[in-house]
Amino acid sequence: MSRTSTGRREYKPVGSPDHILLATILGLVAFGLVMVYSSSSYSALVRFDDSLHYFRRQGTWALLGFSAFALMARIDYAIYRRHARPILFFGMMLLAVSLIPGVGVVARGSQRAIMVGPLSVSPAELIKLCLVIYLAHTMCRAPAKMRSFTAGVWPPLLVVGVATAMILLQPDLGTAITVAGTAFFLLYAAGARPLHLLALLMAAGPAVWYLISSEPYRMNRFVAFLDPWADPMGSGFHIIQSLYALGAGRLLGTGLGASHQKFLYLPEQHTDFIFAIVGEELGFLGAMVVIGLFGTLLWRGLTAAARAPDAFGSLLASGITIMIVLQAVINIGVVTSVMPITGIPLPFISYGGSSLMVTLMSAGILLSISRYGNA
Repeated sequence: MSRTSTGRREYKPVGSPDHILLATILGLVAFGLVMVYSSSSYSALVRFDDSLHYFRRQGTWALLGFSAFALMARIDYAIYRRHARPILFFGMMLLAVSLIPGVGVVARGSQRAIMVGPLSVSPAELIKLCLVIYLAHTMCRAPAKMRSFTAGVWPPLLVVGVATAMILLQPDLGTAITVAGTAFFLLYAAGARPLHLLALLMAAGPAVWYLISSEPYRMNRFVAFLDPWADPMGSGFHIIQSLYALGAGRLLGTGLGASHQKFLYLPEQHTDFIFAIVGEELGFLGAMVVIGLFGTLLWRGLTAAARAPDAFGSLLASGITIMIVLQAVINIGVVTSVMPITGIPLPFISYGGSSLMVTLMSAGILLSISRYGNA
């Protein structure tokens, strides 16, 4: 380690990027492209008279995402600490702009996106990464303060609360849960007292219940999760069709491209419920491969965090890893009817340009941190 004339630290990469992590990321994206085509070809043909419509768009986003991924992997991650506040401000401003009537684009019943030229961009996806960068910066400045609720826990929690409230205004409960969950794990990693974290969990319970019960569509989703067959043609339709797909796959699946549920039986078959098509076409073994890839990402991401040369790098790697894996856990939990429907994509795999771009940017930063780690 050396220091510049301004006193800022400079680390030199001690090795090449984590090859297992790199292979895992490439494998997830490649797998996702295959499954987007397989799951969307029929609906794209029906809606656009072009079976490659969604695949072509996802491929374009993948190319853009890999360009950002390669750039992020080469940049010294310390730059994000120096610009953490402007990064957060930029993300919050975009999030606020998306809520302006006539500016924000309504997608699937939520005002989630803004148009940047011909591209539809979701600020809620970007704010997740902006928050992780800001929280890592804030929490590593004075580690001893994290033992205090008022001095250490409350300030970052307030920022997370504002961002979460703005996301809920869209409304987007799934992303809000991901943001809150990532922040919770980061507080733990930064050294917050278990008693403070327990108090937060106890306070979150009634708040989450209020959010669910205050909106009829959320309450219907929650009831459908408990008993989807109570309303098989209404609120329980998504879950039932998803379970049909998973059940049809059995051990080895019906074969790649041989799904029956993708013929417009299963809604959102190439976005939020793409894991159900994976289970149907590739079976239990194929589904376990996907889970294994996310497990590998968790392992290598936390390894990069443990080996990072400073607290900021450790917290940043931990936050990015938890952000991606937590989103995968929620998505798979929804698809398998272990959790209520929240409307959240499967990272790297689901169709969605903003999600893929931001996830690849995040993965690039994680790979960068692995270059500076101590063996």
